[in-house]
Amino acid sequence: MAASALAPAAAQETAGERETTVASSDPGAERQSPDLEALVAQMTMREKIGQLVQRMGGRSKALNSRLGPDELEKVRRGEVGSYLHVAGAEPLRELQRVAVEEGRLGIPLLFAMDVVHGYRTIFPVPLAMAASWDPAAVREHAAVAARESSAAGLHWTFAPMVDIARDPRWGRIVEGAGEDAYLGSRMAEAQVRGFQGDSLSAPDTIMAGTKHFGAYGAAEGGRDYAGAEVGERAIQEVYLPPFRAAAEAGSASYMTAFNAVDGVPTTGNAALLRSLLRGEWGWDGLLLSDWRAIEELLAHGVAAGRADAAALALKASVDMDMVADVYADDLEAAIAADPALEALLDQAVLRILAAKRDLGLFDNPYKYHDAAREAAVMLAPEHRAAARRIAERSIVLLKNGTGTLPLARDAGRIALIGALADDPLSQLGSWRARGQVEDVVTLRAALEAAHRDVTYVPGADSRSDDAEGIAAAVAAARDADVIVLAIGEDYDWSGEARSRSSLELPGRQMELFEALEATGKPLVVVLMGGRPLAIPAIAERADAVLATWLLGIEAGPAIVRTLMGDNNPGGKLPVSFPRATGQVPVHYDHLPSGRPADPDLAKDTARYMDLPITPLYAFGHGLSYTRFDYGALALSQPRIAADGGSVTATVPVTNTGPRAGDEVVQLYMRDPVASVSRPVRQLRGFARVTLQPGETREVAFTLSSAQFALWSQAGEWLIEPGTIEVMIGSASDDIRARAVVEVVGSATGRIAPAAIATPVTIAGNR
Repeated sequence: MAASALAPAAAQETAGERETTVASSDPGAERQSPDLEALVAQMTMREKIGQLVQRMGGRSKALNSRLGPDELEKVRRGEVGSYLHVAGAEPLRELQRVAVEEGRLGIPLLFAMDVVHGYRTIFPVPLAMAASWDPAAVREHAAVAARESSAAGLHWTFAPMVDIARDPRWGRIVEGAGEDAYLGSRMAEAQVRGFQGDSLSAPDTIMAGTKHFGAYGAAEGGRDYAGAEVGERAIQEVYLPPFRAAAEAGSASYMTAFNAVDGVPTTGNAALLRSLLRGEWGWDGLLLSDWRAIEELLAHGVAAGRADAAALALKASVDMDMVADVYADDLEAAIAADPALEALLDQAVLRILAAKRDLGLFDNPYKYHDAAREAAVMLAPEHRAAARRIAERSIVLLKNGTGTLPLARDAGRIALIGALADDPLSQLGSWRARGQVEDVVTLRAALEAAHRDVTYVPGADSRSDDAEGIAAAVAAARDADVIVLAIGEDYDWSGEARSRSSLELPGRQMELFEALEATGKPLVVVLMGGRPLAIPAIAERADAVLATWLLGIEAGPAIVRTLMGDNNPGGKLPVSFPRATGQVPVHYDHLPSGRPADPDLAKDTARYMDLPITPLYAFGHGLSYTRFDYGALALSQPRIAADGGSVTATVPVTNTGPRAGDEVVQLYMRDPVASVSRPVRQLRGFARVTLQPGETREVAFTLSSAQFALWSQAGEWLIEPGTIEVMIGSASDDIRARAVVEVVGSATGRIAPAAIATPVTIAGNR
């Protein structure tokens, strides 16, 4: 959209007629943030409500397309506080100018977009980045995304998504960190700090919008938007910790979940939002509804009309209404019916104005609108380098049974099969912001550039039931020395409203795999997609399997460098892979049973008649082209006080293989006897460690007693006396060392244990 489309109306109040004004459009001009309470006192009811309104400036595929004359009149009248689906330093500068120079009070606008895993430089999808088990890398991605999106005029992203997801049928599992509260908490805080930097007022940072507050990932049957029926203990111990970690990291905003938890829609849940989030946690940032979620309170059956919905959301402390215009059109009537709501309106306005102040928009509303900076930072070489490095760190080697990988440089003829190998759109993922297909280097392009003899055949894709290409794929395979088969799900199988009833490979891809496997040629599967899939036959019969997810613009080079051994894969699964769809939900930290699973079908135990109880690939699983050995686990002391005690667990890890590699050392704990049944193990620390061949390093985790707390039957965090089992290993099902620490006394905790980061130190060679 050209800036001229935002030209001011012919007849407007002059700057001297406004009560509050921005003196100049010169970005270097000095301004002073107003007294926010005094500013609110000047506002009319309509202007106050206007601050609570977020409108569409366009569509995700047609940004700024709705910013016509009628929309600009709303801005001048103070009827809009924020826009989403907008971008561009120059057009947004002009839109901001209309707000601050032609609006009566000169209040700046907030500009927002779903910048989920990159703005123009697209990184791996969030589930893939969680597979890196590298919070520093995840923070770097968010900092790059903030640098690019802020240069494009944006102030705010609707990320990170920190919903814990234990049912991979749920399409939005691709947007989060998987099944575990501790890993999810570390990824949440890393992204918040990456987006927001050291100061929100810096011109290259943006507000994080942590979402979706509640238990959105627990939707029944994995169906997006469906209700969640989970107990209070699961809410506190599993689903809320990443949100708490984000709050502790300073998340400036949250977004509510669409769904209902225990029958109460989150957008109208005052107990969850006003009492817990704001009251108990002491968080006082900007709280936003999801898309039309306030209006959807009617469909949930808890509001009889739009005014009722507006009142419910405001009472729950939802500050801003995303695009539904319920606050815009109906909040005034709700306040007329219940004048006590006006005080809550003032609170919401103050929180929104405070966010604008913290971003520095009152001081300089134009600092995000430097077109030269926008042109300079997009796809900067260092950004592409970061995207490739993080993509490499996100790849998980699931199987390498006969040492098929890495491929030799003289591997001979490679048959590259699979439509996903040449699908740049899918590598951009389900949220691509301003990522462009032409920016993507595909697996096909990268492999053809790296190897002299590659034959590519699509074979079959994840969208078609057409099997005609399988014969050509088999012919190419028979004429090759090794097969690289790219299969899985394209980008549109996962994401919002992309739930599946089956986790098996879609289309004719399984038929393609079976035909290629029958050739007897070495077969490497490159598994792409945004969720775990049920692939037991592939796990059994392929020679090697790499989980590469959807890796962003540098997907091809990252995969090829891994296939050829230039990158030694060190990623680990952030979510369990089931053996079959009927096994879900499956997660490592389940509760013990009074009748533990036994393979003997003559015994009545907690297992399936037709399937092992274990996952196909467990949480934390991931292989390497080298080997790692663990020594004995040493504790700094045998017992600690429940009130303020700590213990350090140290283990030596040695690379006993032929090449340098990364090992993710994982620490788990279990409380074997407690007042309530405890999970069989819970992640409480991890460290990704690089080791040269023959090198040993000591990894030390310092656990506080607060990390042993449980959510008690009385509804509080309680640290109980007794023994705690400490376990360290390479995966949740590959424990290498154990020890026991005794907790003496009892105490109450302040925060969910999974939200507390465990300090880690890594010593050098012994």
